[in-house]
Amino acid sequence: MKRVLIISPHFPPANTADMQRVRMSLPYFSDLGWEAEVITVDEQYTDVVKDELLLKSIPTGISIHKVEALDKNWTSKLGLGSLALRSIWFIKKTGNQLLKQKKFDLIYFSTTEFPICILGAYWKKKFGLPYVIDMQDPWHTDYYKDKPKVERPKKYWFSYRMHKYLEPKAMKKVDGLISVSENYIQTLQERYPWLKTKPAAVITFAAFDIDFKIAQAHSEQLSLVYRSEKKINLVYIGRGGFDMKSALTTLFGAFKQGLVSQPTLFENVHMHFIGTSYAPKGKGMPTILPVATKLGITSHVTEYANRVGFYESLKNMQYADGLIIIGSNQAAYTASKLYPYILAKKPLLAVIHPESSAVKIIGDCNAGSLIPIGQTTPIAVQTLADYLDSAYQHTPPTTDWKAFEQHTASSMTKKQVELFNSIIE
Repeated sequence: MKRVLIISPHFPPANTADMQRVRMSLPYFSDLGWEAEVITVDEQYTDVVKDELLLKSIPTGISIHKVEALDKNWTSKLGLGSLALRSIWFIKKTGNQLLKQKKFDLIYFSTTEFPICILGAYWKKKFGLPYVIDMQDPWHTDYYKDKPKVERPKKYWFSYRMHKYLEPKAMKKVDGLISVSENYIQTLQERYPWLKTKPAAVITFAAFDIDFKIAQAHSEQLSLVYRSEKKINLVYIGRGGFDMKSALTTLFGAFKQGLVSQPTLFENVHMHFIGTSYAPKGKGMPTILPVATKLGITSHVTEYANRVGFYESLKNMQYADGLIIIGSNQAAYTASKLYPYILAKKPLLAVIHPESSAVKIIGDCNAGSLIPIGQTTPIAVQTLADYLDSAYQHTPPTTDWKAFEQHTASSMTKKQVELFNSIIE
């Protein structure tokens, strides 16, 4: 049995997108010949939404090593809020102890707390172990460089320079890359030509049907966010952001035109956008509603900025009349909740970049309707109208579940292990 040490600062019960790959892979590593141990940050040091039910999806017998982090209540006074920077010393210390005590074959960084990844080069030099980095998002990027200040992340000046300095240090000695997007890998290979000789795999987020069983078993303790019983309720659950303005403009523009051309079909529809901000509860800035306001359809749109628990989000999907996915204006962006949307077996509409991998996945599996960002209004209106018909009739997509099998957590874990094996063999 080979052994992998996984570094994932976020881990259940923390409800974050960047721990989902690890969480969904853990049940399958052993059957594929790998024993996994995880180093994570104790949830008391994080300020993300917690969902205790997430712990029910973790197999028994997995060694989880929880470390401390500097208290954000006082580090934030110095302008330091990053979990990566607050926890890196503690992760390094625990990693050193484990790597001295036990034999591991590989170190696997799966996180968007990217500064942690520089420990890979340190441990490789100290213990001679190869390491893999999972690029779930871009690390150092110029995307926000020409954006107005209001659209930039907080402390952008500092984070941009830090990432520009740290990324090459982590990439200089990395032995393999996993990414949700081919574009992320290509960008890194252009930036660091030596990566072209390293194993790399595009592995999207996975479908994990176990989660729906957990949500159903605990349905009574989960709440519904929206209340519009006499309406046709369309639900989107996930982050908002200025990079989704193009998708929203396409969707809302088509909806506005539909109100004029087919009022009977469109007037009774309400769209709910839930959990759109990563900010602490009550402090999230709306990014969906302003677009709806500008297009004059505010009465048909509600934005709930506060994050919700993972299984609460699944219950809200299951009770919806239809589901909506909105995507970034970046082609490389892959919606992390794509597979739960499909598994919910509800009428599904995706408004995403035409070059997004989600377009092919939805199309190949016949899992829903598609409106590419920027599609001309008459075509978009007709697609939207057909989708609303299915929502009114509660007609789920005729999903090709055989084609969908390749996107399940077991299949995605197998792809990870194939890359691991190629590195150590």
